[in-house]
Amino acid sequence: MSPALLAFVHHLAAFLIFGVLMVELSITKSDLTLTSARTVLRMDAVYGLVAMVLLVVGFVRVFYTEKGSAYYFHNAAFIVKVVAFAGVGLLSIYPTVKFLGWRQALRQQQVPAFDAATRRTVRLILHVELTLLVVMMLCAALMARGFGFFG
Repeated sequence: MSPALLAFVHHLAAFLIFGVLMVELSITKSDLTLTSARTVLRMDAVYGLVAMVLLVVGFVRVFYTEKGSAYYFHNAAFIVKVVAFAGVGLLSIYPTVKFLGWRQALRQQQVPAFDAATRRTVRLILHVELTLLVVMMLCAALMARGFGFFG
């Protein structure tokens, strides 16, 4: 696969993750319905899949494209970007566990329980994840222009 195509897939995955989180944030703002709960559950599955694509394609780019791993692993912006991605991944565990807990209620055609405190926590986590994704975008722009290189 060409470096340009890898870059496209990598950027597309990043934008998809951002969009999926925005959908989840939007839906969790109001009371759940059967349809909205199912949509959140589907979006979270898409989120996981796209995150894996982003990670795999990202590391393929690091190890097999023109700049090479030495450039990336000696760049502070890249390191911050990877740490932010890990933070997003870790933060996503709580909402995913909550959303997966809705499956039994949905199978029984019931609206899942989503109390105000859990809603606030999930929405706060989604906001932090989105903020970290913006930090990652900034790091990507800096990294592409050679900022942060210390090797």
